[in-house]
Amino acid sequence: MSEETVESLEPEIVEENSTPTEEEVVEVDPLVQMADERDAHLLDLQRVSAEFANFRKQNERRNIEVVGRAQAALVDQRLPVLDACDLAVGHGSQDVLPIQTALLSVLEAAGLEVINPIESPFDPNCHEAVLREEGTEGQEQQVVEVLRHGYAWAGQVIRPAMVKVRG
Repeated sequence: MSEETVESLEPEIVEENSTPTEEEVVEVDPLVQMADERDAHLLDLQRVSAEFANFRKQNERRNIEVVGRAQAALVDQRLPVLDACDLAVGHGSQDVLPIQTALLSVLEAAGLEVINPIESPFDPNCHEAVLREEGTEGQEQQVVEVLRHGYAWAGQVIRPAMVKVRG
């Protein structure tokens, strides 16, 4: 063997902190590089799509809430008309009954619930006690008379019923 072949068989010693020269830099295959870029773009697209879907759902919920609050405010403004009809019917005026019935049926179809708690247990979340009557000792408070109807909209009390309580 010649000296040149012996020298080429000896391992080359590379220093750890040495910087590679231009010839030693390993070139990345363009297909691999494009696949990496594609994967990065795909991840970005998936993230943005998920964020947009969440935004859309949140926006829909917010719109439903706003519409519900607007409807509840509109119904709340109509409650004095229902109260006036109740008082008129209570004083014997039957001429108002068709108007009251029509207005109440339209509002109930839209989601209004009448709170009429006669003979039910007193609930401070739904009832406002303005009169109190003595009852037997240990008796649970019970609604005995409704002075003004209460109303709920979509499960939320918009005005508690004004009641007389026994107990």
